[in-house]
Amino acid sequence: MRAFTYERAKDARAAVTAVSRTGAKFISGGTNLLDLMKLGIEQPSHLVDISRLPLRDIEDLRDGGLRIGAQAANSDVAADARVRARYPVLSQALVSGASGQLRNKASIGGNLLQRTRCPYFYDTAASCNKRLPGSGCAAIGGFNRVHAILGAGDSCIATHPSDMAVAMTALGARIALLGPDHSVRHVDITDLYRLPGDTPHIETVLHPGEMITSVLLPSPPPGRQLYRKVRDRASYEFALVSVAAVVSVKQGVVRAARVAFGGVAAKPWRSVEAEAALTGRPATMATYRAAAGAALRDAVGRGHNDFKIELAERTLCRTLAQLARRAEEAG
Repeated sequence: MRAFTYERAKDARAAVTAVSRTGAKFISGGTNLLDLMKLGIEQPSHLVDISRLPLRDIEDLRDGGLRIGAQAANSDVAADARVRARYPVLSQALVSGASGQLRNKASIGGNLLQRTRCPYFYDTAASCNKRLPGSGCAAIGGFNRVHAILGAGDSCIATHPSDMAVAMTALGARIALLGPDHSVRHVDITDLYRLPGDTPHIETVLHPGEMITSVLLPSPPPGRQLYRKVRDRASYEFALVSVAAVVSVKQGVVRAARVAFGGVAAKPWRSVEAEAALTGRPATMATYRAAAGAALRDAVGRGHNDFKIELAERTLCRTLAQLARRAEEAG
């Protein structure tokens, strides 16, 4: 690890001012950044500690939604009674991520901005456009079993690792950002992340020096919610495919639906195609299969990860069927 300087920010404005210096980065829980620094992938010359800023509260909004401070711990958000009651898909996604120890340390803001776990990104001897622009993508011709099937290109096929962000995408979350000029702006989570294109090293729309201060959840959507994660082992593993779904079923018909996938793209992947194929249709397996086909119509496998296309279709169908059964049982 290279030498660096360190300071603890006294308030949010001081933090964004401090991080504006060349080579500076924010650090909060450090559950991702410190690993990358040890490997020489991240090489900040100065760290600005924001972990003790007063941004941990979870507050009710007038419209029935919630404001979640960016420094709230993943485990605290997952356990919050309001989150569990109004946004169970978010609580389920948080609990499925990492380990209990990491969830206790990791922050909500850091979770949103964690880097890919692509093994070629972590291997400094391998070609990786995300780590070193213009060097190539070793995953395309290599072992790419865990890589992207949607929204990828010839420059990068890495996936975004967050479970939480997938659930927040299905819920329509907005992200509050504080800039170095102390201005505040809000970005829909669907617009927060960039697809790789020709610049896979630019992963979000954050401006230099901007800091996430909170996540705003709208009032709970109608229907039932579920997060399903398919992985190689039962714990401490990233998703091969995950689905966050919010579905309202009445009298055997899907009245409303929101669907997001994880583990399939460089960002949490909301499928408006699946939502359109579901809304107004009978809550039957035929409808779910049609929705899955629409969601994965443009999916492209790279050899080892071809199986993820069918896996994503099956995972969506199973998730939708389970939600429909719950709606029927509830009457």
